[in-house]
Amino acid sequence: MEINNDKFEEIKNRAKDFYDKLDKIKCPYLGKDVHFNEEGFSHLLSKSWNRGRSLAEQYTRLKILPKMIEIIKLSHTLQEYDERQIFVRQKINSRWEKSLKMVRYYVFIALLKDYNFRLKIVIKEIEGGQPFFWSVYPSWKVIEDGNGNKKKIFYSGNLEED
Repeated sequence: MEINNDKFEEIKNRAKDFYDKLDKIKCPYLGKDVHFNEEGFSHLLSKSWNRGRSLAEQYTRLKILPKMIEIIKLSHTLQEYDERQIFVRQKINSRWEKSLKMVRYYVFIALLKDYNFRLKIVIKEIEGGQPFFWSVYPSWKVIEDGNGNKKKIFYSGNLEED
């Protein structure tokens, strides 16, 4: 997908303005508010703090960002769950440090009939903190199986990077 830099910057600025106005949204499944912090928006642009995403991937995520609001508000069923201990970068006493924490990922999936794709929303909760928006993405990878049939891949399986 070819993306014009001006068009990308426009979508990025619009998405950032939209995201900055969000504070928290009640998620029925969690029974808690899902918060929207800078870490969640940064994850739309980068896989991790030092690994960026392609321009096409960023553009797609930013473009579908507003659709996740209703999905979070209406989510009564969890489609995926992952829990693991990982090293988390946190700012402690004015410097960045890594500490081992239990991290939980809650995944909600919705089929957007009007757009003909599935949308996956990931909520992340770090031990001792509040759940926050982590990621949103559609089905976008297509692979070919051994028989030459095309198959959609909905995620990589690594919720930290998806």
